[in-house]
Amino acid sequence: MATERLNSILSHLTPTKSGLAAITQKNPDDVVITLAIRTPLAKGFKGGFKDTQLDYLIYSLLKKVIQKSNIDPQMVEDICLGNVNDAKAAYTIRAAALAAGFPNTAAASCVNRFCSSGLKATQDIANQISLGNIECGVAVGAEMMSAAADRIPQPFHEEILKNQEAADCMQPMGQTSENVGKDFDISREAQDRFAAESYQRAERAQKAGWFDDEIVPITTTVKDPKSGEEKKVTLTKDEGPRWGTTYESLSKIRPAFPDYGDRSTGGNSSQVTDGAAAVLLMKRSTALKMNQPILAKYVGATVTGLAPRIMGIGPSLAIPKLLAKYNLALDDIDIIELNEAFASMAVYCVNTLGIDASKMNVRGGAIALGHPLGATGTRQICTGLSECRRQKKKILLTSMCIGTGQGMAGLFVNEVL
Repeated sequence: MATERLNSILSHLTPTKSGLAAITQKNPDDVVITLAIRTPLAKGFKGGFKDTQLDYLIYSLLKKVIQKSNIDPQMVEDICLGNVNDAKAAYTIRAAALAAGFPNTAAASCVNRFCSSGLKATQDIANQISLGNIECGVAVGAEMMSAAADRIPQPFHEEILKNQEAADCMQPMGQTSENVGKDFDISREAQDRFAAESYQRAERAQKAGWFDDEIVPITTTVKDPKSGEEKKVTLTKDEGPRWGTTYESLSKIRPAFPDYGDRSTGGNSSQVTDGAAAVLLMKRSTALKMNQPILAKYVGATVTGLAPRIMGIGPSLAIPKLLAKYNLALDDIDIIELNEAFASMAVYCVNTLGIDASKMNVRGGAIALGHPLGATGTRQICTGLSECRRQKKKILLTSMCIGTGQGMAGLFVNEVL
């Protein structure tokens, strides 16, 4: 440990490295990920988790965190949940953590930055570790979209609504997607072709078993809607991928938001989904001391804002901002997980940034897999790192648009080559 500490001190004294050299060097104070797992993603309202409560899903996943990591739960000092729709989320994460086996000395909290909540939770835990406030923590993202919808029940105060951008925060997500399609001329055909590719990639990945090392099985109860009979089921695979999906089949689907436009459909938009994901983080020195396998290094994350009415293009602003912070170019990134809230925004971001499509959403994205709002930020980390391991690639970037006009992006270095 003394040698590691000396190396850490020397690294601060020597000239600062830049770009890839800087983010790939290893220091004892690095924030690292030692476990990244997720539940299967189930169809909202009709899938395997439709009768499961958020607390049970989180509880089940946290039990898996303890089992899979073999970590002493006493070492975990804080647990942060990213969740959007559950008003009781702060109660839920605390109670679920205690029931799962974490001691009462492990604190708990929840964060909500809409679709980036899982990444925000990861950033929260990582920042605490980086500042020395804690040495070990768990970031969770979870959403039961079967239970609630993320719509504001009533408008803002009239004084707030006098500001047009504030009023635009009320726009339904489907409307913002149609805004992007119209404002930037993203055709229905381009959106359907992108969506077809997402489905085909997810089908290929599922058939090849690529998701198997990131998914943990969850046993729960499902009620038959007709008879009311309950039975136990164990979910092991994502329910979203529709095998055999083609551009031709997607092009026949009616527009989903006809009041606002005719380009976004149920086939080229993200699916309503239930699911959760978790990431275990700690200092590198702590991981080595505890004999924890180091999967990846957390480098950093950043957020930006933009006009609420075109919130979908947020990644096109967040990604360059993140790359600039670390003196990187897009070509330095090996794998990109960009949330497919809608094909409109995904096509815009790919075209605007010049993203190499072969690097992005290799296993499909939210159009095929689903988008459980609070879980997506952590789910992307699980999927992206698994894909990095499969391809023996190093640099992972994750990003998503955020309702009300924001974008977020995260950067990670895979260390399992």
